[in-house]
Amino acid sequence: MNRDNQWRRVADRFGFPVDDEIKVGGKYTPVLIDGDMAYVAGQIPRIGETVHFVGCAGDSLSLEDARQAAGVSALRALSLIHRACGSLDAIVSVPRISVFVRSAPNFTLQSEVADGASDVLFEVLGESGVHTRTSVGVLQLPKGAVAEVDFIFRIRPSSK
Repeated sequence: MNRDNQWRRVADRFGFPVDDEIKVGGKYTPVLIDGDMAYVAGQIPRIGETVHFVGCAGDSLSLEDARQAAGVSALRALSLIHRACGSLDAIVSVPRISVFVRSAPNFTLQSEVADGASDVLFEVLGESGVHTRTSVGVLQLPKGAVAEVDFIFRIRPSSK
């Protein structure tokens, strides 16, 4: 199965419609391509007009909820790359992701939340989706989301 089909299959499991518009909440570009690098702005778990998984991990939301939120954020990033490049086959590697988790004071499982995004990238991209990452707990995120993830992708230069 090619990456685009795998992405659609994973997105269906999450209830994420890959053909929907990705809403941008400010005066910035969601993807910036510079040579063979594509930088994707922080993605929260928004599906359509609705931000899902609003609250704090370890308080109003479970670890599994937060992992799902990170997974949706990864699907959004893949959607943006697909639109920018025409296919996820353009992705050579994922050098880095940064995962921010809105956390209750005693919640210490930020890395396990980040696994939600890492799992999606690996499931869709295989070994090319293996990456370095940082996961940190924060007090607040945009729209009250439990997770926000930003991404750096290496792409084929001809994919622009």
